Amino acid sequence: MEGSPSNSDRLSQILQRIVKEEAWPTSQCTVRRNAHVYNCGDTGADLYLVESGRVKTVTNSLGGKKCLLSIYSTGDVFGELALLTNTREETAAAMTPLVLRRIPVARFRAALAHDDLLEALLKLLTVRLAEQQQVITNLVTMDSERRLAATLLTLANKFGTRQPRGICIEERITQEELSGMVGTTRSRVGLFLKRFSEAGLIRRESGAYLVVDESNLMQYLSVDLGV
Repeated sequence: MEGSPSNSDRLSQILQRIVKEEAWPTSQCTVRRNAHVYNCGDTGADLYLVESGRVKTVTNSLGGKKCLLSIYSTGDVFGELALLTNTREETAAAMTPLVLRRIPVARFRAALAHDDLLEALLKLLTVRLAEQQQVITNLVTMDSERRLAATLLTLANKFGTRQPRGICIEERITQEELSGMVGTTRSRVGLFLKRFSEAGLIRRESGAYLVVDESNLMQYLSVDLGV
């Protein structure tokens, strides 16, 4: 999508510039599909910049059910909670083969003297806090079908390309992954997707995983929520 860089893109650009200009002791690593970058409970103090591929962060409920927290792709930074604690609060798993740039958190803290880096980090953390608050709100106020609609809009704006026919999502997100984000079963996600397709809210097209009709999907959410 066109426009100004996202908060994650901005932080990524600054990090790449500083790494290049100041010869930071970073390292590149590759991770195979389905392998874990780190696990919940691990000790670690690194941030990661996604150079290619896609990674998800998940956590487990008290009942042992997996909850998908977020998805990161090329240009995104994750693992930022290492700035606050040396214990990982979630598991990061590769959804596709990954190429990552590992950034030692101690070096990152030292670089916060760069005003533009500190500003970019604060903006990113603010956005991610707002995103997590929205997820909590959706869990409390929406049923699972509406949560899926809201999730599709979020994914479309994060991974999609805006085209005349709608927002085209080329990244494949499985129904199992969607169910983890929505908090329902895979079979119900399949049922809801079928309903959305029949209502013209989403479409399957050649060369795309999904095409989202943003306007109609937003209208569906507004009507159901009584807005």
